[in-house]
Amino acid sequence: MRILHLLPLLAACLAGPVVAQDGQPLTARFVADRVLVDETTADGQPIVFFTDTGGGRYITAGAAARLDLALTPIPDASPGGPSHVTTWPGLAPGSPTAPLPTGPLPVVGAGLMPSWASDHDAMLGGTWFADRIWTFDYPNHRLTAETAAWRVPEHAVVLPLGFQVRDGARTTHFPRIEVEIDGQTVALLLDTGATTMLTPEALAALDDGAPPLRATSMISDTVFRSWQAAHPDWRVIEAAQTGSGSAMIEVPRVGIGGLTVGPVWFTHRPDPAFRQYMSGMMDAPIEGALGGNAFRDLVMTLDYPGARAVFTRSR
Repeated sequence: MRILHLLPLLAACLAGPVVAQDGQPLTARFVADRVLVDETTADGQPIVFFTDTGGGRYITAGAAARLDLALTPIPDASPGGPSHVTTWPGLAPGSPTAPLPTGPLPVVGAGLMPSWASDHDAMLGGTWFADRIWTFDYPNHRLTAETAAWRVPEHAVVLPLGFQVRDGARTTHFPRIEVEIDGQTVALLLDTGATTMLTPEALAALDDGAPPLRATSMISDTVFRSWQAAHPDWRVIEAAQTGSGSAMIEVPRVGIGGLTVGPVWFTHRPDPAFRQYMSGMMDAPIEGALGGNAFRDLVMTLDYPGARAVFTRSR
């Protein structure tokens, strides 16, 4: 269901006093806790980016054609994967979305894109976030690229982030965060792009007024089953996700440092998805992903150079 699990390898291969926050806001839309950025190319054409701290990078074949981007075949392309790459389109001068990552940009055809991906033209993943400071103000729907003058706000919660390092450099730039759930420390990918598309039945069961396409958090089968066995009162919706048929479980409380959020819905994933595949791109093993649905009441700053996540609650 997630492009996260299709393309991140392509992306990898190919506390202080309060100060004025003088960063640049992006033209962002927070839609059901997923963050989209509306931009304009250097020649005046619109482009919509889906931002994802736990994802790779790609552009849709339709957007590449509309923007008249030249395509280069990938030698010995893997069956079922992208067959072409292109270059990133230039953005209008002064855009806070710039700079875009360097290197080839995989072009993803319609056959590789899930139906829910029609709301964006391209993904900005870990390599875009890398080496900068970003503030996600979920309650007020603002995404800001901070400057080096940014400082930790007073009374904020600060948690370390783990990044995989090889030969002295970060690899995927995928951040690992530790939270507390049911009295246990759980290591997760901090994944602002974690997405689900709910079935009509799941949407009716929730009856929360939010659209079927929404942010989610994710958890491995082993942990999902342990929660279910220990807490039969925690709500579970079977066959909740379109396509995969994955279930989801409602965790009443998640501890993020000294803050508590919840309830948070976690979508079931097979053990290998995180314990093997995604853990191989992290600095330590993880059990799942913490997505935007866990942050909706928080202001979160991800300080990539400082390897830390900073949280405040604005309401």
